Amino acid sequence: MIVEAGARHASGIAAVWNPVIRDSAITFNAEEKSENELVRLIVTRIDAGHGFFVAEEAGEVLGFATYAQFRGGVGYARAMEHTVILAPEARGKGLGRALMAAVEDHARARGVHSMTGGISGENEAGIAFHAALGYGEVARVPQVGWKFDRWMDLVLMQKFL
Repeated sequence: MIVEAGARHASGIAAVWNPVIRDSAITFNAEEKSENELVRLIVTRIDAGHGFFVAEEAGEVLGFATYAQFRGGVGYARAMEHTVILAPEARGKGLGRALMAAVEDHARARGVHSMTGGISGENEAGIAFHAALGYGEVARVPQVGWKFDRWMDLVLMQKFL
């Protein structure tokens, strides 16, 4: 089931996100998220009118998706960037698609024009997932991510809502 995230989901989001941060090149971020940091992020996103959703089953968080403004400033007020992360055991069950539908519907209802995903060039599954949802590659920025003692490309994929 896809529901709006709340403070009660922070520990479950951390349980899904931190292994991805720690063990993969899916994100360039190398610092794990604390529960307090996640509560602040959830509240900040929701207070700003942006969505933050979780996929849960029997009270367990299996993934999440959220979005915020792509860049600062009023000129970017209708351009957003999203994050979507699933637990390994949740992949291939349609939860990523359902989370992205929730994010896109939420954004569309608020007048958002475009949604962008920043994807590690090493995350072939993430690139294919976004392409299957109608996102097109608009830029490949070489060697801007640093993790695991190596440089990685950032792939920007965009969809007009």
